[in-house]
Amino acid sequence: MPVLLYSPKMETLARQVQALDPERIELGIMEWQRFPDGFPDLRTFDPDLLRARDVAFLACLDTPDRVFEEVSMMQKLAALRPNSFRIALPYFPTGTMERGDEESQVVTAKTLASIMSTIAPSGSGPVPLYVWDLHALQNLEFFGQNIAPRGKWGVKTLLSKLRPGETAIAFPDEGAYKRFKRVFCDKDLKPLYPFVLCYKERYGAGRKVRIIEGDPRGKDVVIIDDLIHSGGTIIKCLEALKAAGAERVSAYATHGVMEEGAWRKFLTAGFDKVWITDTCPDTAKTVDGQGPFEVLSIAESVREAIMDGLRFNPTSAVATLAAILQDHLAGKDIGPALARLIDELKNRR
Repeated sequence: MPVLLYSPKMETLARQVQALDPERIELGIMEWQRFPDGFPDLRTFDPDLLRARDVAFLACLDTPDRVFEEVSMMQKLAALRPNSFRIALPYFPTGTMERGDEESQVVTAKTLASIMSTIAPSGSGPVPLYVWDLHALQNLEFFGQNIAPRGKWGVKTLLSKLRPGETAIAFPDEGAYKRFKRVFCDKDLKPLYPFVLCYKERYGAGRKVRIIEGDPRGKDVVIIDDLIHSGGTIIKCLEALKAAGAERVSAYATHGVMEEGAWRKFLTAGFDKVWITDTCPDTAKTVDGQGPFEVLSIAESVREAIMDGLRFNPTSAVATLAAILQDHLAGKDIGPALARLIDELKNRR
């Protein structure tokens, strides 16, 4: 049974994940305190117990101070050398700074990947790092040999909301089209929905969006992108689609960053629906149920990442049984722990 530890900001999502598989996923306890000078004072879950378990950490690196705290915690967890260790990072926050337009710019996506690559290998090799809908796949190349990054789809949470035969899919730029088109195609990469491709042009601080392929006339159109910051591009895309005759326009973005209250623009912009996921928990909590907003959960996808590749490990089972016997000799109630071990042996292959 893996232990799921989590960032304080990810408690709601962690509890949703555990509720999906309560017999096989256990939530761990961590202490997140601060010293008077503001630096973190952190405590892990029971170290002796963690050493014999499969451990997962659900991270939220949405601010620089959280990066310092949570990477510190992840380094400690890996150093305990659990049976296995993996990280679920729903949102990679510096993903849009994956390249510099001039020599003076700092590519902070590479910086964050380098910092995370200081986490020591644990278990049988590099630490698996699951990341949802990266802005650019080249971010995966920035991690060092200690980390094994693995991409996950957040956009698939939208599929149950779409109406085949009635919905067209619009992409605000070529990058979104390349990243997400396969999600809306069959196994032979034939589109399951009509596609509309837009093109974004920047003019200083402004931007203009025009349609370069596809016809939205009379259709319900859903704009697909990986994230929303200011919302300027998606709103301009809405205006272009409406001007071209779209019946209704909705939008989806996996990561609803929407800093500085940018979500308020969407209340009166004219969208039928705006879907985001819970990868950015502060925004998700703020906007859920407001106007056109609906928050979709990646909980099932996180559960799959936590259980991915876990197999029966006799060494881990023996160590757990030894700990249970020690508790028994000490007069403690071993019923729940023994039941969990039996269930784990039944469920793992």
